[in-house]
Amino acid sequence: MGTDLHTKRFLLGYDIGSSSIKAALVNCDTQETVAVVQSPHDSMMITSPNPGWAEQDPEMWWSHLCIATKELLHKTSIDPNEIQGIGIAYQMHGLVCVDNKQNILRPAIIWCDSRAVDIGNIAFDEIGHEKCLTHLLNSPGNFTASKLKWVKDHEPEVYERIYNFMLPGDYIAMKLTGEIMTTPAGLSEGMLWDFSKDEVADFVVDYFGFDKKQIPDITPIFSIQGHIHDVAARGTGLAIGTPVSYRSGDQPNNALSLDVFDPGEIAASGGTSGVVYGVVKTLTSDRESRVNSFMHVNHQRQSSRIGLLLCINGAGSQYNWIKQQVAQSGVSYAQMEHEASIIPVGSAGLRILPFGNGAERMLDNQEPGAHILHLDFNRHTRAHLYRAALEGIAFAFVYGMRIMEEMGLNAKVIKVGNDNLFQSEIFSSTISILTGCRIDVMETTGAIGAAKASGVATGIYGTLADACSMNQLVTRYEADEDKDEVLAAFHKWEEALRKWD
Repeated sequence: MGTDLHTKRFLLGYDIGSSSIKAALVNCDTQETVAVVQSPHDSMMITSPNPGWAEQDPEMWWSHLCIATKELLHKTSIDPNEIQGIGIAYQMHGLVCVDNKQNILRPAIIWCDSRAVDIGNIAFDEIGHEKCLTHLLNSPGNFTASKLKWVKDHEPEVYERIYNFMLPGDYIAMKLTGEIMTTPAGLSEGMLWDFSKDEVADFVVDYFGFDKKQIPDITPIFSIQGHIHDVAARGTGLAIGTPVSYRSGDQPNNALSLDVFDPGEIAASGGTSGVVYGVVKTLTSDRESRVNSFMHVNHQRQSSRIGLLLCINGAGSQYNWIKQQVAQSGVSYAQMEHEASIIPVGSAGLRILPFGNGAERMLDNQEPGAHILHLDFNRHTRAHLYRAALEGIAFAFVYGMRIMEEMGLNAKVIKVGNDNLFQSEIFSSTISILTGCRIDVMETTGAIGAAKASGVATGIYGTLADACSMNQLVTRYEADEDKDEVLAAFHKWEEALRKWD
């Protein structure tokens, strides 16, 4: 891209998703993105041995990380010794269990798995709502601690062999460095961090009967968390001794990538799941646990930064299903968007509830499944289904954002990356019209953000602002004159949701 790669320093970032592994290389000095690759080029397998379950093999993540890294190094022809730091973003709320030789004991229970919902609900009642909300900022819910309790109850022979349990990003860091660690933010997303004491939530550990020694050593989000060891170097092509210096859950990391650090700022994404992530400065919680509160990357005990996270499991997963099952072979998302754009707002009465990918927290952890309503064989075409799908996901976003407004989040700008549903003008404009928020689509991704963030602990950048403030604006969506028509369609969608509920 116009620079002499062999005279520069670089940072490497990974985004460990449930669909693919992305790897990005960033020039330290110019903040130019040198290259981004992903593996696989379609989607990784998610297995569901029982209804509501979702599992993946962590070795599959590692295998694709190695493939992506080698492809990135080959594509750029850089010397691996020029990489100054490695950052890791990862799918949140998963559970990986290893023995004392770092062998995987069972498939990872990932974020959209619903098997532990009842465990979390019972814990919420028995520990006490007030204590959970003031100390954890959430119900124990369907998060990592509840998933570990499920293993303890249903697979005791596996549980007895657990040396450490960890999050997906902790597992990848272990494979790179041989060191097993986690972060306070990671424990926060697993419902194992006590915000009032700024330490591990012993009352959760004791309630579930866990062995505290199973919790990995704790390291700051921005810190030298280990170095590439020889086995990882052979697998990836990276240089032995390269530091791993950052890790974060994918949604806090997405906010970091978009330079969202301060109260009132919002980052969003529309990948496999849909997420709205807004920053507040108080230790706040949703009494009904529809929206969750987690430690943001720049949180400090004396200066709170909490990310309010609205997650809609059925987002990109639904639209991908529409593409695979409804669209004709070879039709692209761009073609689907073009066809949908010809259909009027409201999709001629066709409505889709996009909740078919596990328990939905904003719907009280229920599993409504996806619904296609008022399908008329004489009126509706594939294009109507495309538009109704995009509108249904956008309406779900707006429904959740209204809950966030009740919690005190009042924003005028939503920042998003240029690699997901927000590339759709129908989807983005619908949200902008209904919320009154401007939507700025920025040229960045989670892997790029993780790469830049890794430069903070290694001293490449003095502050987070230095690392993350040079994103390029790609597109801007702003509310227009169609609000009445869009609002009417939203109210009909809401009515359909209430009837289901």
